[in-house]
Formats: sequence, structure tokens, C-alpha cells
Amino acid sequence: MTYEEFQKAARFNQEEIIAFAYGKLVDDPPESFLARLPAPPFLMLDRILEITASGARGMIIAEQDIRLDAWYFQCHMPGDPVQPGCLGVDAIWQLLGFYCVWRGALGSGRALGCGEVAFSGQIRPYNRTVRYEVDVRRLTHLKDSGSTIAIGEGRIRVDGEEIAEVHGARSGVFRNIAYQDYPRRSAHSVGGKMEQ
Repeated sequence: MTYEEFQKAARFNQEEIIAFAYGKLVDDPPESFLARLPAPPFLMLDRILEITASGARGMIIAEQDIRLDAWYFQCHMPGDPVQPGCLGVDAIWQLLGFYCVWRGALGSGRALGCGEVAFSGQIRPYNRTVRYEVDVRRLTHLKDSGSTIAIGEGRIRVDGEEIAEVHGARSGVFRNIAYQDYPRRSAHSVGGKMEQ
């Protein structure tokens, strides 16, 4: 799809999401179109059912099908398999980062944190579908740095029941931080505190 089609799309299927993760979705990307979603198995969504924007606000609804043989059930925990709650939080961050790019952010995406996280349930191997609902409360484009930051409220449901809330989730897209020459050493091969 073209970059214009990408920005106008209101939903994305699994093939499109995986293509985005590998940088293959947009045929005519602008310069610095570097943000990606994690590739499977760390990709925490299978489809975006709806993505909308209204000024600095917006919404994203996405789903992931639960797989009996998912990698996290194999190791967390032996004899008591449950999806780690942190993966649900990461899904919210993944969606906020995608939202930034969909709204025109250029650069590399990073999770920035969140406020309170409250779990009231769990995801087990025989559940069917996880639904992520993110209310984007604010999207800010920082002109001086070229960065974009999204802040949202997330809800996680499994088979229709709400099992978690993620308040004040924050993700951003930043220029000039990509480590594209991995595994070779370069200016971005060592992490640490990012410049403001």
C-alpha cells in the first residue's frame, strides 16, 4: 500500500501488521519511516479492528487470538501456564506506537512508561481472544526534536471480560536513534539515557 493509503486505513489485518513489523507494508515510505512493531512471537496483536483520530485524540481497538502453544505458556509458569500480565501492557505500548506512526510520526518507536496498572483476571491457554481497547487521550508532535508522543488509557478483555486496565500509557517515536546495523558496533549499539 502507499503511504497515503496507510494513513487513511481504518483497520489492518494480520498480514498487514506483520508486513509493518518487517518494514514491508508501505511501498513508498517517507525518509525516516523506521518505526516497527515487534515481529512474532513478541508481536501481541493479530489485527487492528478500528483506528480513528479526532484532533489530538483517538482510539484503537485490536485483537489477538490465543494459541495453546504460545511461547509464554511454555515457560510462564511450568505446571500453571498463564500469559504474563506485562505482555498485555506491552500490547498497549505497541498500539500507541503504531498510532503515532499512523498519524505521521517518523523515526523509531519506544515505550515510555505508564501510570497505574490493575489486573483483575488472567489469560489461560484455552481462552480464545484478547481484545485491547486504547483511548488515545493526547498525541503531541514536538517540533524542535521531531518526536511524537501518545498518551492513552488501555483496557484488556479476554473473551469479553475485562481483566486489566493500564492508565497513562505512553509511547513515542524519536528521530536519529535507530540501530540499523545490528549486530555491528555503531553510534547506537549501546543503550542508556536518551537525550531530551
